[in-house]
Amino acid sequence: MSNPSQPGNTGQVFAPPTALRDRLGPRFGKINLDAIAKAEAALKGLSSQFGQWLQDEINKLEAARQAIRTEGLSQATVDKLYGHAHDLKGLGTTYEYPIVTRIAASLCKLLGEGETRARAPMPLVNAHVDAIHAAVRDQVKDSDNPVGAALVGELERHTNDYLTAVRGS
Repeated sequence: MSNPSQPGNTGQVFAPPTALRDRLGPRFGKINLDAIAKAEAALKGLSSQFGQWLQDEINKLEAARQAIRTEGLSQATVDKLYGHAHDLKGLGTTYEYPIVTRIAASLCKLLGEGETRARAPMPLVNAHVDAIHAAVRDQVKDSDNPVGAALVGELERHTNDYLTAVRGS
């Protein structure tokens, strides 16, 4: 380990634990595989409702986009859109649409943080929201679908290009 008081040294390096049990510590003991199996079975039992739950989340995203159209792009309206995009980023894969997770992640990246959100280009925001609608409508669940792969790839590329341009100026 290095000494942070030596010139050129900024801190110490520690090797992170590699096993989940090491991360959790002894208080959790052994992982109960039966409990995990029961939780997975319960989730599978709920999977028939995933489609409706996903659509409910998309409806919230769409309502936030409509609020921007009617009320204007403001910090409050774009924060609401970001919140729903963030929810979809977390739920897409759970609801068996990993491509929705990727598109929503790109939208969250585009919207960025804080006050920069209100400067996001609406055509690119709209492209992301429309892509989420299209993926679910056409049951494009992941990027194994060539159209889905091309679509999400273009959205991510345009998002990265925009962010590079903004940071460079």
